[in-house]
Amino acid sequence: MSAGNRIAIIAVGFVAAVLAFVALRPADEETTSSTTTTATTAERTTTTPATAVATTVRSTTTPGPETSTITVKGGQPVGGVQEIEAERGDEIRIRVTADAPEEVHLHGYDIEKPVGPGEPAVFNIDANLEGIFEIELHGSAVQIGSLQVSPK
Repeated sequence: MSAGNRIAIIAVGFVAAVLAFVALRPADEETTSSTTTTATTAERTTTTPATAVATTVRSTTTPGPETSTITVKGGQPVGGVQEIEAERGDEIRIRVTADAPEEVHLHGYDIEKPVGPGEPAVFNIDANLEGIFEIELHGSAVQIGSLQVSPK
């Protein structure tokens, strides 16, 4: 047997020993576990191998402000004039529904929106003006709400 053949046999034996060691080494729980873990959040459910690092998905959107609803029936606000309070810098959402076509006017902010059956008027505004502002049905001049914006 020549020296070249002996080196080839030794090299093959060495490679076989390394492969056997890697294949037969004691199991490391992090890399060989076949179970799965399910992580659930309000936004998403994901299934990942147990070897993965658990992560929590959080929504980057914050819940919006509460919506104040004013319902108008027979030309009058149900339950009386709705009083809405906010602080300067707040987001304000007002939803007006009505059983007849009309225009809703938010004084001070000088915003008018149509309202009627199946067509609510929705106001999404930033409270950047301080004071007390009437919300009225523009055509009939009936006050249906009052928006009070106070300093922070």
